[in-house]
Amino acid sequence: MNPCYFSSSSKVWDSIEWVFGIGDAGYQGWEIVADGNYRLDNPAHVKRIDEVLQSTNLKVSVHAPYGDLNLATLNYPIWRESVRQVCTCIRQASVWTDRVTIHPGYLSPVGKMMPDRAWEQQKTALREIGQCAVEHGVLACLENMIGIKEFLCRRPEELSGMIDGIEGTGMTIDIGHAHTVGAVRDFLPYLKVASHLHVHDNHGESDEHLAVSEGTIPWNVVGPCIARDYRGIIVVEGRSLEEGKKSIAVVSGWFL
Repeated sequence: MNPCYFSSSSKVWDSIEWVFGIGDAGYQGWEIVADGNYRLDNPAHVKRIDEVLQSTNLKVSVHAPYGDLNLATLNYPIWRESVRQVCTCIRQASVWTDRVTIHPGYLSPVGKMMPDRAWEQQKTALREIGQCAVEHGVLACLENMIGIKEFLCRRPEELSGMIDGIEGTGMTIDIGHAHTVGAVRDFLPYLKVASHLHVHDNHGESDEHLAVSEGTIPWNVVGPCIARDYRGIIVVEGRSLEEGKKSIAVVSGWFL
């Protein structure tokens, strides 16, 4: 069975004690969402995370910050800061892991008028981020996004094309996100080349982050494909550890 990690973006402002329950819930690792109390540009946060990791057997992957950042913006100061924050996260994350997931940017009102330039801004950002990742022994994994038309990389061919030829980058496939654009089955052939994987459920309308099997994703199709074609960490993204326990019970069944 692939290693399974747990992640919860809903807990970024919670006290870190909840992390001690990840192992008890059946997971081998924790995907740190580097925001709120877990931003890796804050030495106090890094120290607290380090102390917890040293007192557990948890392995680590990291999700870079994304709130209010835009790697595709044509507003240069905002673009520059977005790249800086992702690279800062990668440098610190490299102490713990070789996998960092990053979000693509989105089309701002100006970007909508010049989508080709926004695409190139995203590619330029990835070249710089990828170089930072190479220097620190990390793969920066670009993630497919939810069904909001302004987001880049909602479709598998767009995600694959965005990272094509850029050293230090890989692909995070998010099955829940794919369901919000009706593209779950389209992403399945890409599992063979994915570098990282997020699983959670929804009803196809919004990014609900339900426990696996509590939405409408056809896991009877998806699960066997993951077990057969994907070799890497499976990150369950959940709202609570109780829901995380439900999810890992389902995920484990794919490998029987």
